[in-house]
Amino acid sequence: MPASASDAVGSPDMIGQPRSLLAGGMKLALFLAALGFALQVGTNEHYGYFRDELYFLEAGNHLAWGYVDFNPLIAVMARLTRGVLGDSLPAVRFFPALAYAVQIFLTGLIARELGGKRFAIGLACSSVLVAPVIVGNATRLSMNPFEPLFWMGCLYCLLLASRRHQPKWLLGCGVLLGLGLLNKPSALFFILALMAGLLATAERKLLAGRWFWMGAGIAFLLCVPTALWQMQHHFPMLQDLHNVKVTHKNIELPPLSFLRQQILILNPLSALVWVAGLVYLLLHREGKRHRWLGFTYLVFLAIMMGLKGKDYYLAPIYPMLFAAGGVFWDKFANSRPYWRWCKVALPVLVLAMGLILLPLTLPLLPVERVGPYMDSLGITASRTETRQRGVLPQYFGDQFGWPEMVAAVAGVYNAMPAEQREKTAILAGNYGEAGAIDFFGKPYGLPKSISAHQNYYYWGYRQYTGESLILLGWDLESARQWCREVIEGPTLDPYYGMSEEHFTILTCHGLKEPLSAAWPKFKVWN
Repeated sequence: MPASASDAVGSPDMIGQPRSLLAGGMKLALFLAALGFALQVGTNEHYGYFRDELYFLEAGNHLAWGYVDFNPLIAVMARLTRGVLGDSLPAVRFFPALAYAVQIFLTGLIARELGGKRFAIGLACSSVLVAPVIVGNATRLSMNPFEPLFWMGCLYCLLLASRRHQPKWLLGCGVLLGLGLLNKPSALFFILALMAGLLATAERKLLAGRWFWMGAGIAFLLCVPTALWQMQHHFPMLQDLHNVKVTHKNIELPPLSFLRQQILILNPLSALVWVAGLVYLLLHREGKRHRWLGFTYLVFLAIMMGLKGKDYYLAPIYPMLFAAGGVFWDKFANSRPYWRWCKVALPVLVLAMGLILLPLTLPLLPVERVGPYMDSLGITASRTETRQRGVLPQYFGDQFGWPEMVAAVAGVYNAMPAEQREKTAILAGNYGEAGAIDFFGKPYGLPKSISAHQNYYYWGYRQYTGESLILLGWDLESARQWCREVIEGPTLDPYYGMSEEHFTILTCHGLKEPLSAAWPKFKVWN
């Protein structure tokens, strides 16, 4: 039922609630958000295009309701970015930087809605500002920097619906969750955890009214086209996930190691904030009214542990714990005068450690200094996949070697007679190589690539027959099994690139069977 006039005026939940978006300490949140945006924009062209960015930019040329290994919103974002801003590095990374800033500001809004004042808002937003995994996610175009906006935006709508007795906010929650599902499938697990958290507490009352069902209907309608696409294509995403599981592609951490990684990737000292936030939500006399938030986190954590998810999959859920942690420390210090020193010490410690860790995820240093800096801190390059090898962490390493690879391919391609070039396809072993050819190849006169990896498989082998192929990422033995004649070209050895991009370019003359027949056999979904 809609709130009555007496509810709007006399409810304890409404008394003292800020009416302005920037009231109640939110100007500080806005400042920290702007600082985060400036930090990203000021550094985001220091290295190069990330492997996945090249893939998503090409996906923007093939808009569809579904893809093998991602949902459609990122392809739309890539298409929008190129159409409005262009495809320079600052342009491609503008919206991720903006999403990072909005995430910081949204953290402040949640802290304020939980009852936090200026200190609580500042501590929460500062913790997000320097959390390595959150900073790193915002450095490149992917689904990850946008994911927290949908999740935390939904939680903020739920808080408004609950605290202010305005159930119409559940419609906003439905829209955000629907967009979250279009952004990344992991939103489904967040929704399951959120439903469990609500059902386990008195806030289950939010699920009983028409506004909830209307919001749920909106979310459902938004994701129906993608679900239908997956059905029509025999659920390629499930096949892809199955292949990842059975090949042990991802590093699978036991529970204690998984928890340890959460502490490390969020900034070890910020555990003083988010762990306190979890305790506040679950056990504190005032925080227990929002216990559903704490339960949501615990359920989602259990799901990710059970599924052996990557450690950074939990990153989008932490802003709410930082917000709750800010509220906890604010109340704790205010009620104990001899503890008020922590209102200075805690932000200083979190920010100081965060600044020390920034070069590990943000391209602040010359690339040759990254390794020595990690050594000086006693930190080894983190890995989330078993085959990742390189002198840099993978999120840095996959930004190097692409222009050089394309130039080398162009040398091979343009050395061919004109009549042969017309019949020669560039067959890439993975979507990174294919995306690099498509992005950097035009000035060299290179044709669009083909690849049977991930969604490139659906984009097909174009008009090619297999008469002549330039092979990228193939080993010599496999090439000889498929080709009548194989010629070895230049060997690529990018020092900072990942191990899989160290290979010899091969030219295949005469595929032993037509490319159309071989194409399904080349398919790699992993």
